[in-house]
Amino acid sequence: MRILSLTTLFLAIAVLACEPAGQMAEKTETEAVHPKGALFIIGGGKRPPALVQELVAVSGIDSSGYAVILPMSSSEPDTAAHYAVRQFTELGLPADRFRVYDFQPGERPAAAVDSLRDATLIYITGGDQRKFMEVVEGNELESAIRSAYEAGATIAGTSAGAAVMSETMITGDEKKHPEYTGDFRTIEADNLIYSSGLGLLPQAIVDQHFIYRMRMNRLIAAVLEQPGQIGVGIDESTAFIVEGEQRARVAGDWQVVVLRNPADSTRAQSGLLGGKGLELSILLPGDTLLLAQ
Repeated sequence: MRILSLTTLFLAIAVLACEPAGQMAEKTETEAVHPKGALFIIGGGKRPPALVQELVAVSGIDSSGYAVILPMSSSEPDTAAHYAVRQFTELGLPADRFRVYDFQPGERPAAAVDSLRDATLIYITGGDQRKFMEVVEGNELESAIRSAYEAGATIAGTSAGAAVMSETMITGDEKKHPEYTGDFRTIEADNLIYSSGLGLLPQAIVDQHFIYRMRMNRLIAAVLEQPGQIGVGIDESTAFIVEGEQRARVAGDWQVVVLRNPADSTRAQSGLLGGKGLELSILLPGDTLLLAQ
């Protein structure tokens, strides 16, 4: 009888001792991963040498590692990749430090995917953001880009390569005005078409060529329709640089427009969108922004 009691006691102690460890393991698995890398999001247009030099400094590609160029957004990937590499070699970086992978749908060679995962810098060219996501979404390529970012790589993109940084991505198309003109003349409900991006900047919707192409109406509609999302409109020759996940700064020639809807005051009436208390910031080169407020 005494032996049975001691056994029962020891078992009880063992269960109690193991329970916190199990809870801790479960917590560790579900905790959010905080990326060690940086995002260098360019609004399109020309990349001045000083802006490219800033990208080199942020990524550290001049001292170690290699860069991967991803031109899948472009209708002319060879040309896009050529100019993407040239902007770095013109600053004196050796060409052999750059690898170009024009992945095709369903074609993901294991060696190339591993190379992408281990890159110091991943640079996504301009073009059509939907075309890029059709190639990478939900497969090893998206996972490799995310793993590289989490491990410390800099993920850079220009134009379409900027749009894909969002989790909720603006495609550029409208439901109510399907003929593309480049003009966004209205702020209408259920008009913009969204799809999934890479989600590297999950709290923001990124718009590009912003001031130059007068895209304010589009960003206002997106922020009104997407509760809790920050609208980030990046102008040409300008970068929005995110380091440490929650703090961003502006570099380049022009401005970044940041729009928030803190009260989630969105209303729809007769197909139109309305809202009160929206917050607008216009950031100049050198300005910083705390993404979480």
